[in-house]
Amino acid sequence: QVQLVESGGGLVQAGGSLRLSCAASGSIFSISTMGWYRQAPGKQRELVATITTRSSTNYADSVKGRFTISRDRAKNTVYLQMNSLKPEDTAVYYCNLSPALASWGQGTQVTVSS
Repeated sequence: QVQLVESGGGLVQAGGSLRLSCAASGSIFSISTMGWYRQAPGKQRELVATITTRSSTNYADSVKGRFTISRDRAKNTVYLQMNSLKPEDTAVYYCNLSPALASWGQGTQVTVSS
């Protein structure tokens, strides 16, 4: 069973940066594409970025050029570096496999003030 624990969220002004972390337990991490997702109030959860086992990355158009996903296999951890944050990036951010498993972590809140 995979457990996912997200951290690193917070309140930041527009233009600022945050680095999110996701610690994953379970051997499936090392053989899976991982993704960061987000869910804004009143909206559906959306996929923001993915990283394969070979560290090939892909991004949603809305974050391309501003966010960077990375992974540390030794630590079973996935990161999301978020720069040039905008108020529309405000959401709860989750990590999961891609495609996602049915169970989710608690997420981490990111709030960007204008």
